Amino acid sequence: MAGLAISFGSGAMTNSINEIPDSKVMFVIGSNTTEAHPIIGAKMLQAVRKGAQLVVCDPRAIELTKHATLWLRHRPGTDVALINGIMHIILKEGWEAKDFIESRTEGISDLKRSVEKYTPELVEKVTGVPQALLYEAARIYATAERAQIFYTLGITEHTCGTDNVMSLANLSMLTGNVGKENSGVNPLRGQNNVQGACDMGALPNFLPGYQPVMEPKFRGKFEQAWGTKLDDKVGFMIPDMFDGAVEGKLRAMYIFGEDPVITDADANHVRKGLKSLEFLVVQELFMSETAKLADVILPGASFAEKDGTFTNTERRVQRVRKAIEPIGDSKPDWQIIMEVANRMGGDFHYSHPSEIMDEVASVVPSYAGISYERLEQDGLQWPVPSKDHLGTKFLHEGKFSRGLGLLQEIAYEPPAELPDEEYPILLTTGRMLYHYGTMTRNSRGLNNHVPEERAEVNCEDAAKIGVDDGGFIRMESRRGKLVTRVKCTDRVPPGVIFMTHHFFESPVNELTNGAYDKVTKTYEYKVAAIRISKADGPAAAQSAK
Repeated sequence: MAGLAISFGSGAMTNSINEIPDSKVMFVIGSNTTEAHPIIGAKMLQAVRKGAQLVVCDPRAIELTKHATLWLRHRPGTDVALINGIMHIILKEGWEAKDFIESRTEGISDLKRSVEKYTPELVEKVTGVPQALLYEAARIYATAERAQIFYTLGITEHTCGTDNVMSLANLSMLTGNVGKENSGVNPLRGQNNVQGACDMGALPNFLPGYQPVMEPKFRGKFEQAWGTKLDDKVGFMIPDMFDGAVEGKLRAMYIFGEDPVITDADANHVRKGLKSLEFLVVQELFMSETAKLADVILPGASFAEKDGTFTNTERRVQRVRKAIEPIGDSKPDWQIIMEVANRMGGDFHYSHPSEIMDEVASVVPSYAGISYERLEQDGLQWPVPSKDHLGTKFLHEGKFSRGLGLLQEIAYEPPAELPDEEYPILLTTGRMLYHYGTMTRNSRGLNNHVPEERAEVNCEDAAKIGVDDGGFIRMESRRGKLVTRVKCTDRVPPGVIFMTHHFFESPVNELTNGAYDKVTKTYEYKVAAIRISKADGPAAAQSAK
């Protein structure tokens, strides 16, 4: 992804978490940070208390908007138009970082041409953000000596998610806000080891370390390490898997630590795909909705029952130390995978995860200097290219991974599905502080604290259908229907409903759209068209199926 390929392609923060409290300007877009990433959110609030300016771009009134210097309440799915509009103002006012652009980027002419038409008047019409706020946001971000962008799934979970990310890369490079402390672009990973999973090759087109599977020199290195021949074909992405299963092109799946029946968009299609498989293996801690469909369930061990590492959102590789022995017949994931591989003809004989890390260091350049011995204290932030390297606090100092950063033309495209006469309400989804699906629903304390979904509905919309706060509504999209309790609120504007995906009793992803980004094939969870009506109560949930 242009000059910031290593950070955006892998989703890692360019900067470090502990830089946040000393930030001067923070531009947060598509991230309900205090709920989805509460530690990072707390550090943002520390920075605000120390005088930092905070610009928040979000359709909902979230905790951060209460502390924001500026809140841009743009319409869901209009991020590219918003960012292009801000860059238009920066260029018109001469606030761009001319020296940085000249020495470290290419493509400025293309960028200028592409944002020229995104006038404040047009952007206000598309996004709903008043022109005065657009100017103020552009001034705060562009004129800061150092400024950081933070984003997460509110940016990526769109059919234009890649374009959204590219636009933020454009904005950071246009203003020179990258490649130095307290100045960068920071995607916040959704779970504790998503970064590590991607680093280790849990992607259909990469071997570990983001080394393309199509290139013989990389395959050869791993073939030698693993003693087997590797396929040169790019694998299926998630939507392709379920389509392929329905079409009979994919016959088996091994799902590990994931509950796609609950978490993936257009969940009825996902369920159909899983039921179409000849063989489904699920490796899990709990009996998830996906595990209920499995032919074989392999009992995995929790974080407390195994040794290993997690790589967090700031690229920090950290030790995980076993506190108790695995319960019952469960085993650490690495042991299960090794034993399955050996039964399929492999020859793997690791006795401890530290041996696997040594192998990782031998084949992944960014992990080359990492060992368990070096991780004993605070961990290390990759890239760690050698045994004497202390890790990398921030990325792209002096030079981008591709040499010059590439400024690109990015055009705004509307979401795949917008409200219309038949389905007049816009549904957007996200997370809450207290739950994380199957795992937290098995926590008695958390489940007692928040036992059910409460869809956020604007009070005007609730009044139109005669529903009071705490009442029930029936929600229908072109893909499914459900019944849920509601919270009447002004956190969402009229015409918009917000729900989380944590409750199997109110499976919101039966409503969401299966359309996806053209590059990453990430589902468009953030925009779907629905209609609502008053429902009698929870018993109506069964009749909604």
